[in-house]
Amino acid sequence: MEGIKVGDKKSKYPIIQGGMGVGVSAHNLAGNVSKEGGIGIISTADIGYLEHDFEKEPMKANLRAIGKEIRKAREIAGEDKIIGVNIMVALKNYSEIVKECVKQKIDLIISGAGIPKELPEYVKGSNTKIAPIVSSLRCCKLIVSHWIKKYNYIPDMIVIEGPEAGGHLGFKSEELEESIKPKLENITTDVVDYIKEVEKETGKTIPIIAAGGIWDSKDINKFLNLGASGVQMATRFVATNECDASIEFKKAFVNAKNEDIKIIKSPVGMPGRAIYNDFIKQAESKKCKIDKCYNCIKTCNVINSPYCITKALINSVKGKIDNGLIFCGSNVSKIKEIVSVHDLMQELVCGL
Repeated sequence: MEGIKVGDKKSKYPIIQGGMGVGVSAHNLAGNVSKEGGIGIISTADIGYLEHDFEKEPMKANLRAIGKEIRKAREIAGEDKIIGVNIMVALKNYSEIVKECVKQKIDLIISGAGIPKELPEYVKGSNTKIAPIVSSLRCCKLIVSHWIKKYNYIPDMIVIEGPEAGGHLGFKSEELEESIKPKLENITTDVVDYIKEVEKETGKTIPIIAAGGIWDSKDINKFLNLGASGVQMATRFVATNECDASIEFKKAFVNAKNEDIKIIKSPVGMPGRAIYNDFIKQAESKKCKIDKCYNCIKTCNVINSPYCITKALINSVKGKIDNGLIFCGSNVSKIKEIVSVHDLMQELVCGL
């Protein structure tokens, strides 16, 4: 079993913990995952929501919190471990957030929720490695060819996120119909074959990471056998003692049934997988009053939005789950208990 190489560092195990915002995967979860041999990822989405001035100056609070969270994660994991961040392209202040993470010497940036066309420009001259999230071979080819042509930059990693993932999905709503939904296995095979050709042409090794609906060591082995270098998992890490979300948020995962999982239309215009709670039901029938815009997502139209996604995500991570949005992956109903990151990692690598 090989770990995942990021620059001059290498994880013990081929497991990346997916970024989850707002505040679900912050320093404690990411630091402990890296400490236990994986790669921990901090979500930068409204990362400063606990800062004293977040309500007045959210961007200032977010930029300040980035350094704090990265430092705390490194204190837990150790300097020799890999710490990464997830940054959504759809964020209004995307470039500033990327540059701040580079300034903090983050090891890895994983970037999706849009096409990170300019990402190589922002990491120029640094040791920070970058990985786009793709949902298809077409998307992968577009990003790789653009980065090579414009920046002479080959991706340091490719993350393939399939339709079983949690949160915002890189597919149109009609593509998520059960009868026509693409399979992560097929996307992975296509991307692996293409990247092999890129590696031959460039002489660079590009790890492929499969994500979305991966549950156990059997699933991990399946994708390793398809040519992936590792997997990214998010949902399973929510139900851990070290996850940065409230206990109420974690219990919502433990108590979720299969029929509670729905594809919803996010206020920012993308389909997303979430627990279909009372908040979502009410929002579908009646527009919630929006008292403040946090200027977080480019595609959000506050006038037409049924609710503020920032406020809904902050409510849920703080434990106000009846007034919040709870994103989740397709396998959330399989979670039965809250465990330690150590025990979860040992379970996942057993048999690899």
